[in-house]
Amino acid sequence: MDPVSVIQGSSPLILAQPHSGTWVPSEVAAMLNEKGAQLLDTDWRIPELYDGLLEGATTVRANFNRYVIDANRPPDGESLYPGQNTTGLVPMATFDDHPIWVQAPGKAQIAHRLEKYHQPYHTALQAEIDRVRTQHGFAVLYDCHSIRSSIPYLFDGRLPDLNIGTNSGLSCSPVLERAAADCCAASEDFTSVLNGRFKGGWTTRHYGQRENGVHAVQMEIAQSAYLDSEMPPFAVSAQKSAQLRALLSRVFQSIQQTFGDLK
Repeated sequence: MDPVSVIQGSSPLILAQPHSGTWVPSEVAAMLNEKGAQLLDTDWRIPELYDGLLEGATTVRANFNRYVIDANRPPDGESLYPGQNTTGLVPMATFDDHPIWVQAPGKAQIAHRLEKYHQPYHTALQAEIDRVRTQHGFAVLYDCHSIRSSIPYLFDGRLPDLNIGTNSGLSCSPVLERAAADCCAASEDFTSVLNGRFKGGWTTRHYGQRENGVHAVQMEIAQSAYLDSEMPPFAVSAQKSAQLRALLSRVFQSIQQTFGDLK
């Protein structure tokens, strides 16, 4: 399987999906323990959730699972949230701090995964950003994520349904940030927060350079907002996902209305 799938569109908007992949190469799968083989920390059903919501959008998706290597972490492995519990470039444990490896990968294996999976994903993403920016004069990178709503090892309490991250306002135009945040805040069905526990991962922080015409926003969605259960088999709730898709459509409409200010 190719490590990355790209669907090119004509819109200025690019949907990045670094954590929705479930493919684990056989040599990596052989190293996972029973807990790791469940791939519990996947951004479950993200492609289904966003499918068809925005005509003309480009999609860049990592097909490999985050347990292989995390495409939303810096290649040097530096922590995105110093002082807080988190997972690294190649996770050693689940979000609940349960080990996932029978045999943990060493430095040489991690370097191999960087070259074979992490780098191709970001090469593809950069190519699409460059293409879209050349075509439109700017690009909007929308980083699609989801996570369980309650993970005591990572954060206290329960997450809001929609967690918008803009690296504390540094990764995108204030007009775009406000459009997305206001649209979510107006919802009667879902809760939201701007730059709360999740301010944006490496994708948002690395590519979000508004002075260079690239505006990046991360959307971290609590899986309780669209799944029947946050446990296997992680089935989609038809009712909840329909409500959420309607809100996400409005978010995209609000973002599109800012395009004139981004040129």
